[in-house]
Amino acid sequence: MTSVLDLENVNVRRGTKNIVNDLSWRVEEGERWIVLGRNGAGKTTLMQLASTRMHPTSGTVKVLGEQMGKVDVFELRPRVGLASAALAERIPGDERVQDVVLTAAYGRTGRWNEEYDDFDVERAQDLMAAFGVSELKNRHYGTLSEGERKRTQIARALMTDPELLLLDEPGAGLDLGGREELIAALSELAEYEAAPVLVLVTHHVEEIPPGFTHLLLLKDGGAYAAGPIDETLTDENLSGAFGLPLKVTKDSDRWSARAAARLNVPRG
Repeated sequence: MTSVLDLENVNVRRGTKNIVNDLSWRVEEGERWIVLGRNGAGKTTLMQLASTRMHPTSGTVKVLGEQMGKVDVFELRPRVGLASAALAERIPGDERVQDVVLTAAYGRTGRWNEEYDDFDVERAQDLMAAFGVSELKNRHYGTLSEGERKRTQIARALMTDPELLLLDEPGAGLDLGGREELIAALSELAEYEAAPVLVLVTHHVEEIPPGFTHLLLLKDGGAYAAGPIDETLTDENLSGAFGLPLKVTKDSDRWSARAAARLNVPRG
């Protein structure tokens, strides 16, 4: 079976430091992965590699069966959907929501002079409906709430019908209501059989949507633990990855974590 993502002994070096450190990781068809780790663990760099926006310093990265360095990434990128803060910053604030989604068909972040057929328009409308932003289609992107922007970004990332969907901290900056709406939408997507392979990056276990199957824990740019989520998201693994004693609990289909003992916080 051809893997969707296959990283073998990958390093990304900046100056004298490895941001990604001897990382090996394999993602197969039908899997829904969470990538979890503290700030600086290498999560965003990993997503840059997986989305073909970055090449490794050493090691092998294969995306959808194609090896980086031996393939035209501009032909490969439409097969990979990406929603990230860096990409969101490139979307013009005066762009209509429908055009934010629609322009992904041409790999653009703003409407220019390109033409779209009825199929493209209908797909954009279907995706906006799926993520609850249909009524906002004529609103300017810059006027949306953070939650509305996140859902628009995910609809956009699905516009090209990708085989792999990468979501880099989609819950960042959301209030409780916005976070829960997003988690519900992602859970529904994860359980949809025809959905692409999903990889969602976070550093909060409370943001893991039901339906995700696997977990990669990063520490210092390397894979601290990886495997089926029920086996991998343990007190021991999470404590080791974050560097403090943590207690993991699961209530129904949602996860949470807290310090296993009261932390001694220095007082001023």
